[in-house]
Amino acid sequence: MSTEGPHRRRIALSAGLIGLVLAFPAAAGPDPTRDVLWMALKTCVLAKKVANRTFPCLSVDLGGEDRPGTAVLRAPGERTHLVLMPTDTVSGLESARLRGASGLAYWRAALAARRLVSDSLGDRVPVADIGLAVNSAWGRSQDQLHIHLDCLRPKVLEALGVHGRGVRKAWAPFPVPLAGDRFQAMRVRAAEVETFNPFAALASLPGRRDLTRTSFAAVATRPDDPELGVILLAYRARRASAEDIMDHTCAIAQPRSPRPTG
Repeated sequence: MSTEGPHRRRIALSAGLIGLVLAFPAAAGPDPTRDVLWMALKTCVLAKKVANRTFPCLSVDLGGEDRPGTAVLRAPGERTHLVLMPTDTVSGLESARLRGASGLAYWRAALAARRLVSDSLGDRVPVADIGLAVNSAWGRSQDQLHIHLDCLRPKVLEALGVHGRGVRKAWAPFPVPLAGDRFQAMRVRAAEVETFNPFAALASLPGRRDLTRTSFAAVATRPDDPELGVILLAYRARRASAEDIMDHTCAIAQPRSPRPTG
C-alpha cells in the first residue's frame, strides 16, 4: 500500500511541533526533528512543575512511586489526533523496560486518554471507536515512545464488526487486511485489560522476533460482541505503521446525509 499519506502526516507533526521548542537548543544527532516531541514534552513538564500548568500538553502526570509520568499532546492542526508519551526517556516499543511495570502503566494511561479524543468531539464518537497505536522503529518519526490515539477508519470498524467475534485469546491472522496491512490479532477479555501488558504480549507474536520492525494497535471489541474487551493487532514490516488504521479526519464523527426516499 502507499505510505505517502502517513508519511506526510508524520512530517507535518514534526514541523508543527518545532514551533513549540524554539527556546531549546537544537537536539544532538543527525536528525534533530526526531526529538521534537521529546522537547515539547520537556516544556510541558517544566510548566507543570513551575506553574502547575500543562501547556502545550493537554495533560501532564508527573508520576509517583507507583507509576511513571506521562503527558498527552495534540498533533498540531489535528483536532482529534493525540499522542501519549512517557516523561522518562523510552525509545520505542523495542525498549526492554516496557515488558515490565512501566509498559503496563503506559498502557493504562493510553486507554484512559481515549476519553480526551471523545471529549474533543462532544461525545459524537464513543470511546470504543477510539484506537491506540505504536509504530515501528522505522515507521515512526520520533525516537521517544509515543502512543497515537484517534478515531478508527470506517472500513476498519466495519471489518471489526464482521470478523471481530472470531478473534481468540492467542495470536492468529485477522481474516482480512486492515488499511492494506495483514495483522495478527488476539483478544484480551474485559476483566484482564487492566493487568494486560501489550508490550510483553508482542514477545509471543508468531514469526521472527524483531521489535524494531513491529507495530501494534489496540481497539475495543464491538458492543454486540459476546465477550467484551480489547483486540490487539500487530504486524511486522520494515516501516510497519499500525497508525494507518486510524482516520485523523475522524469521518465517523461527521453527520450522515439522510437517505433519499421515494
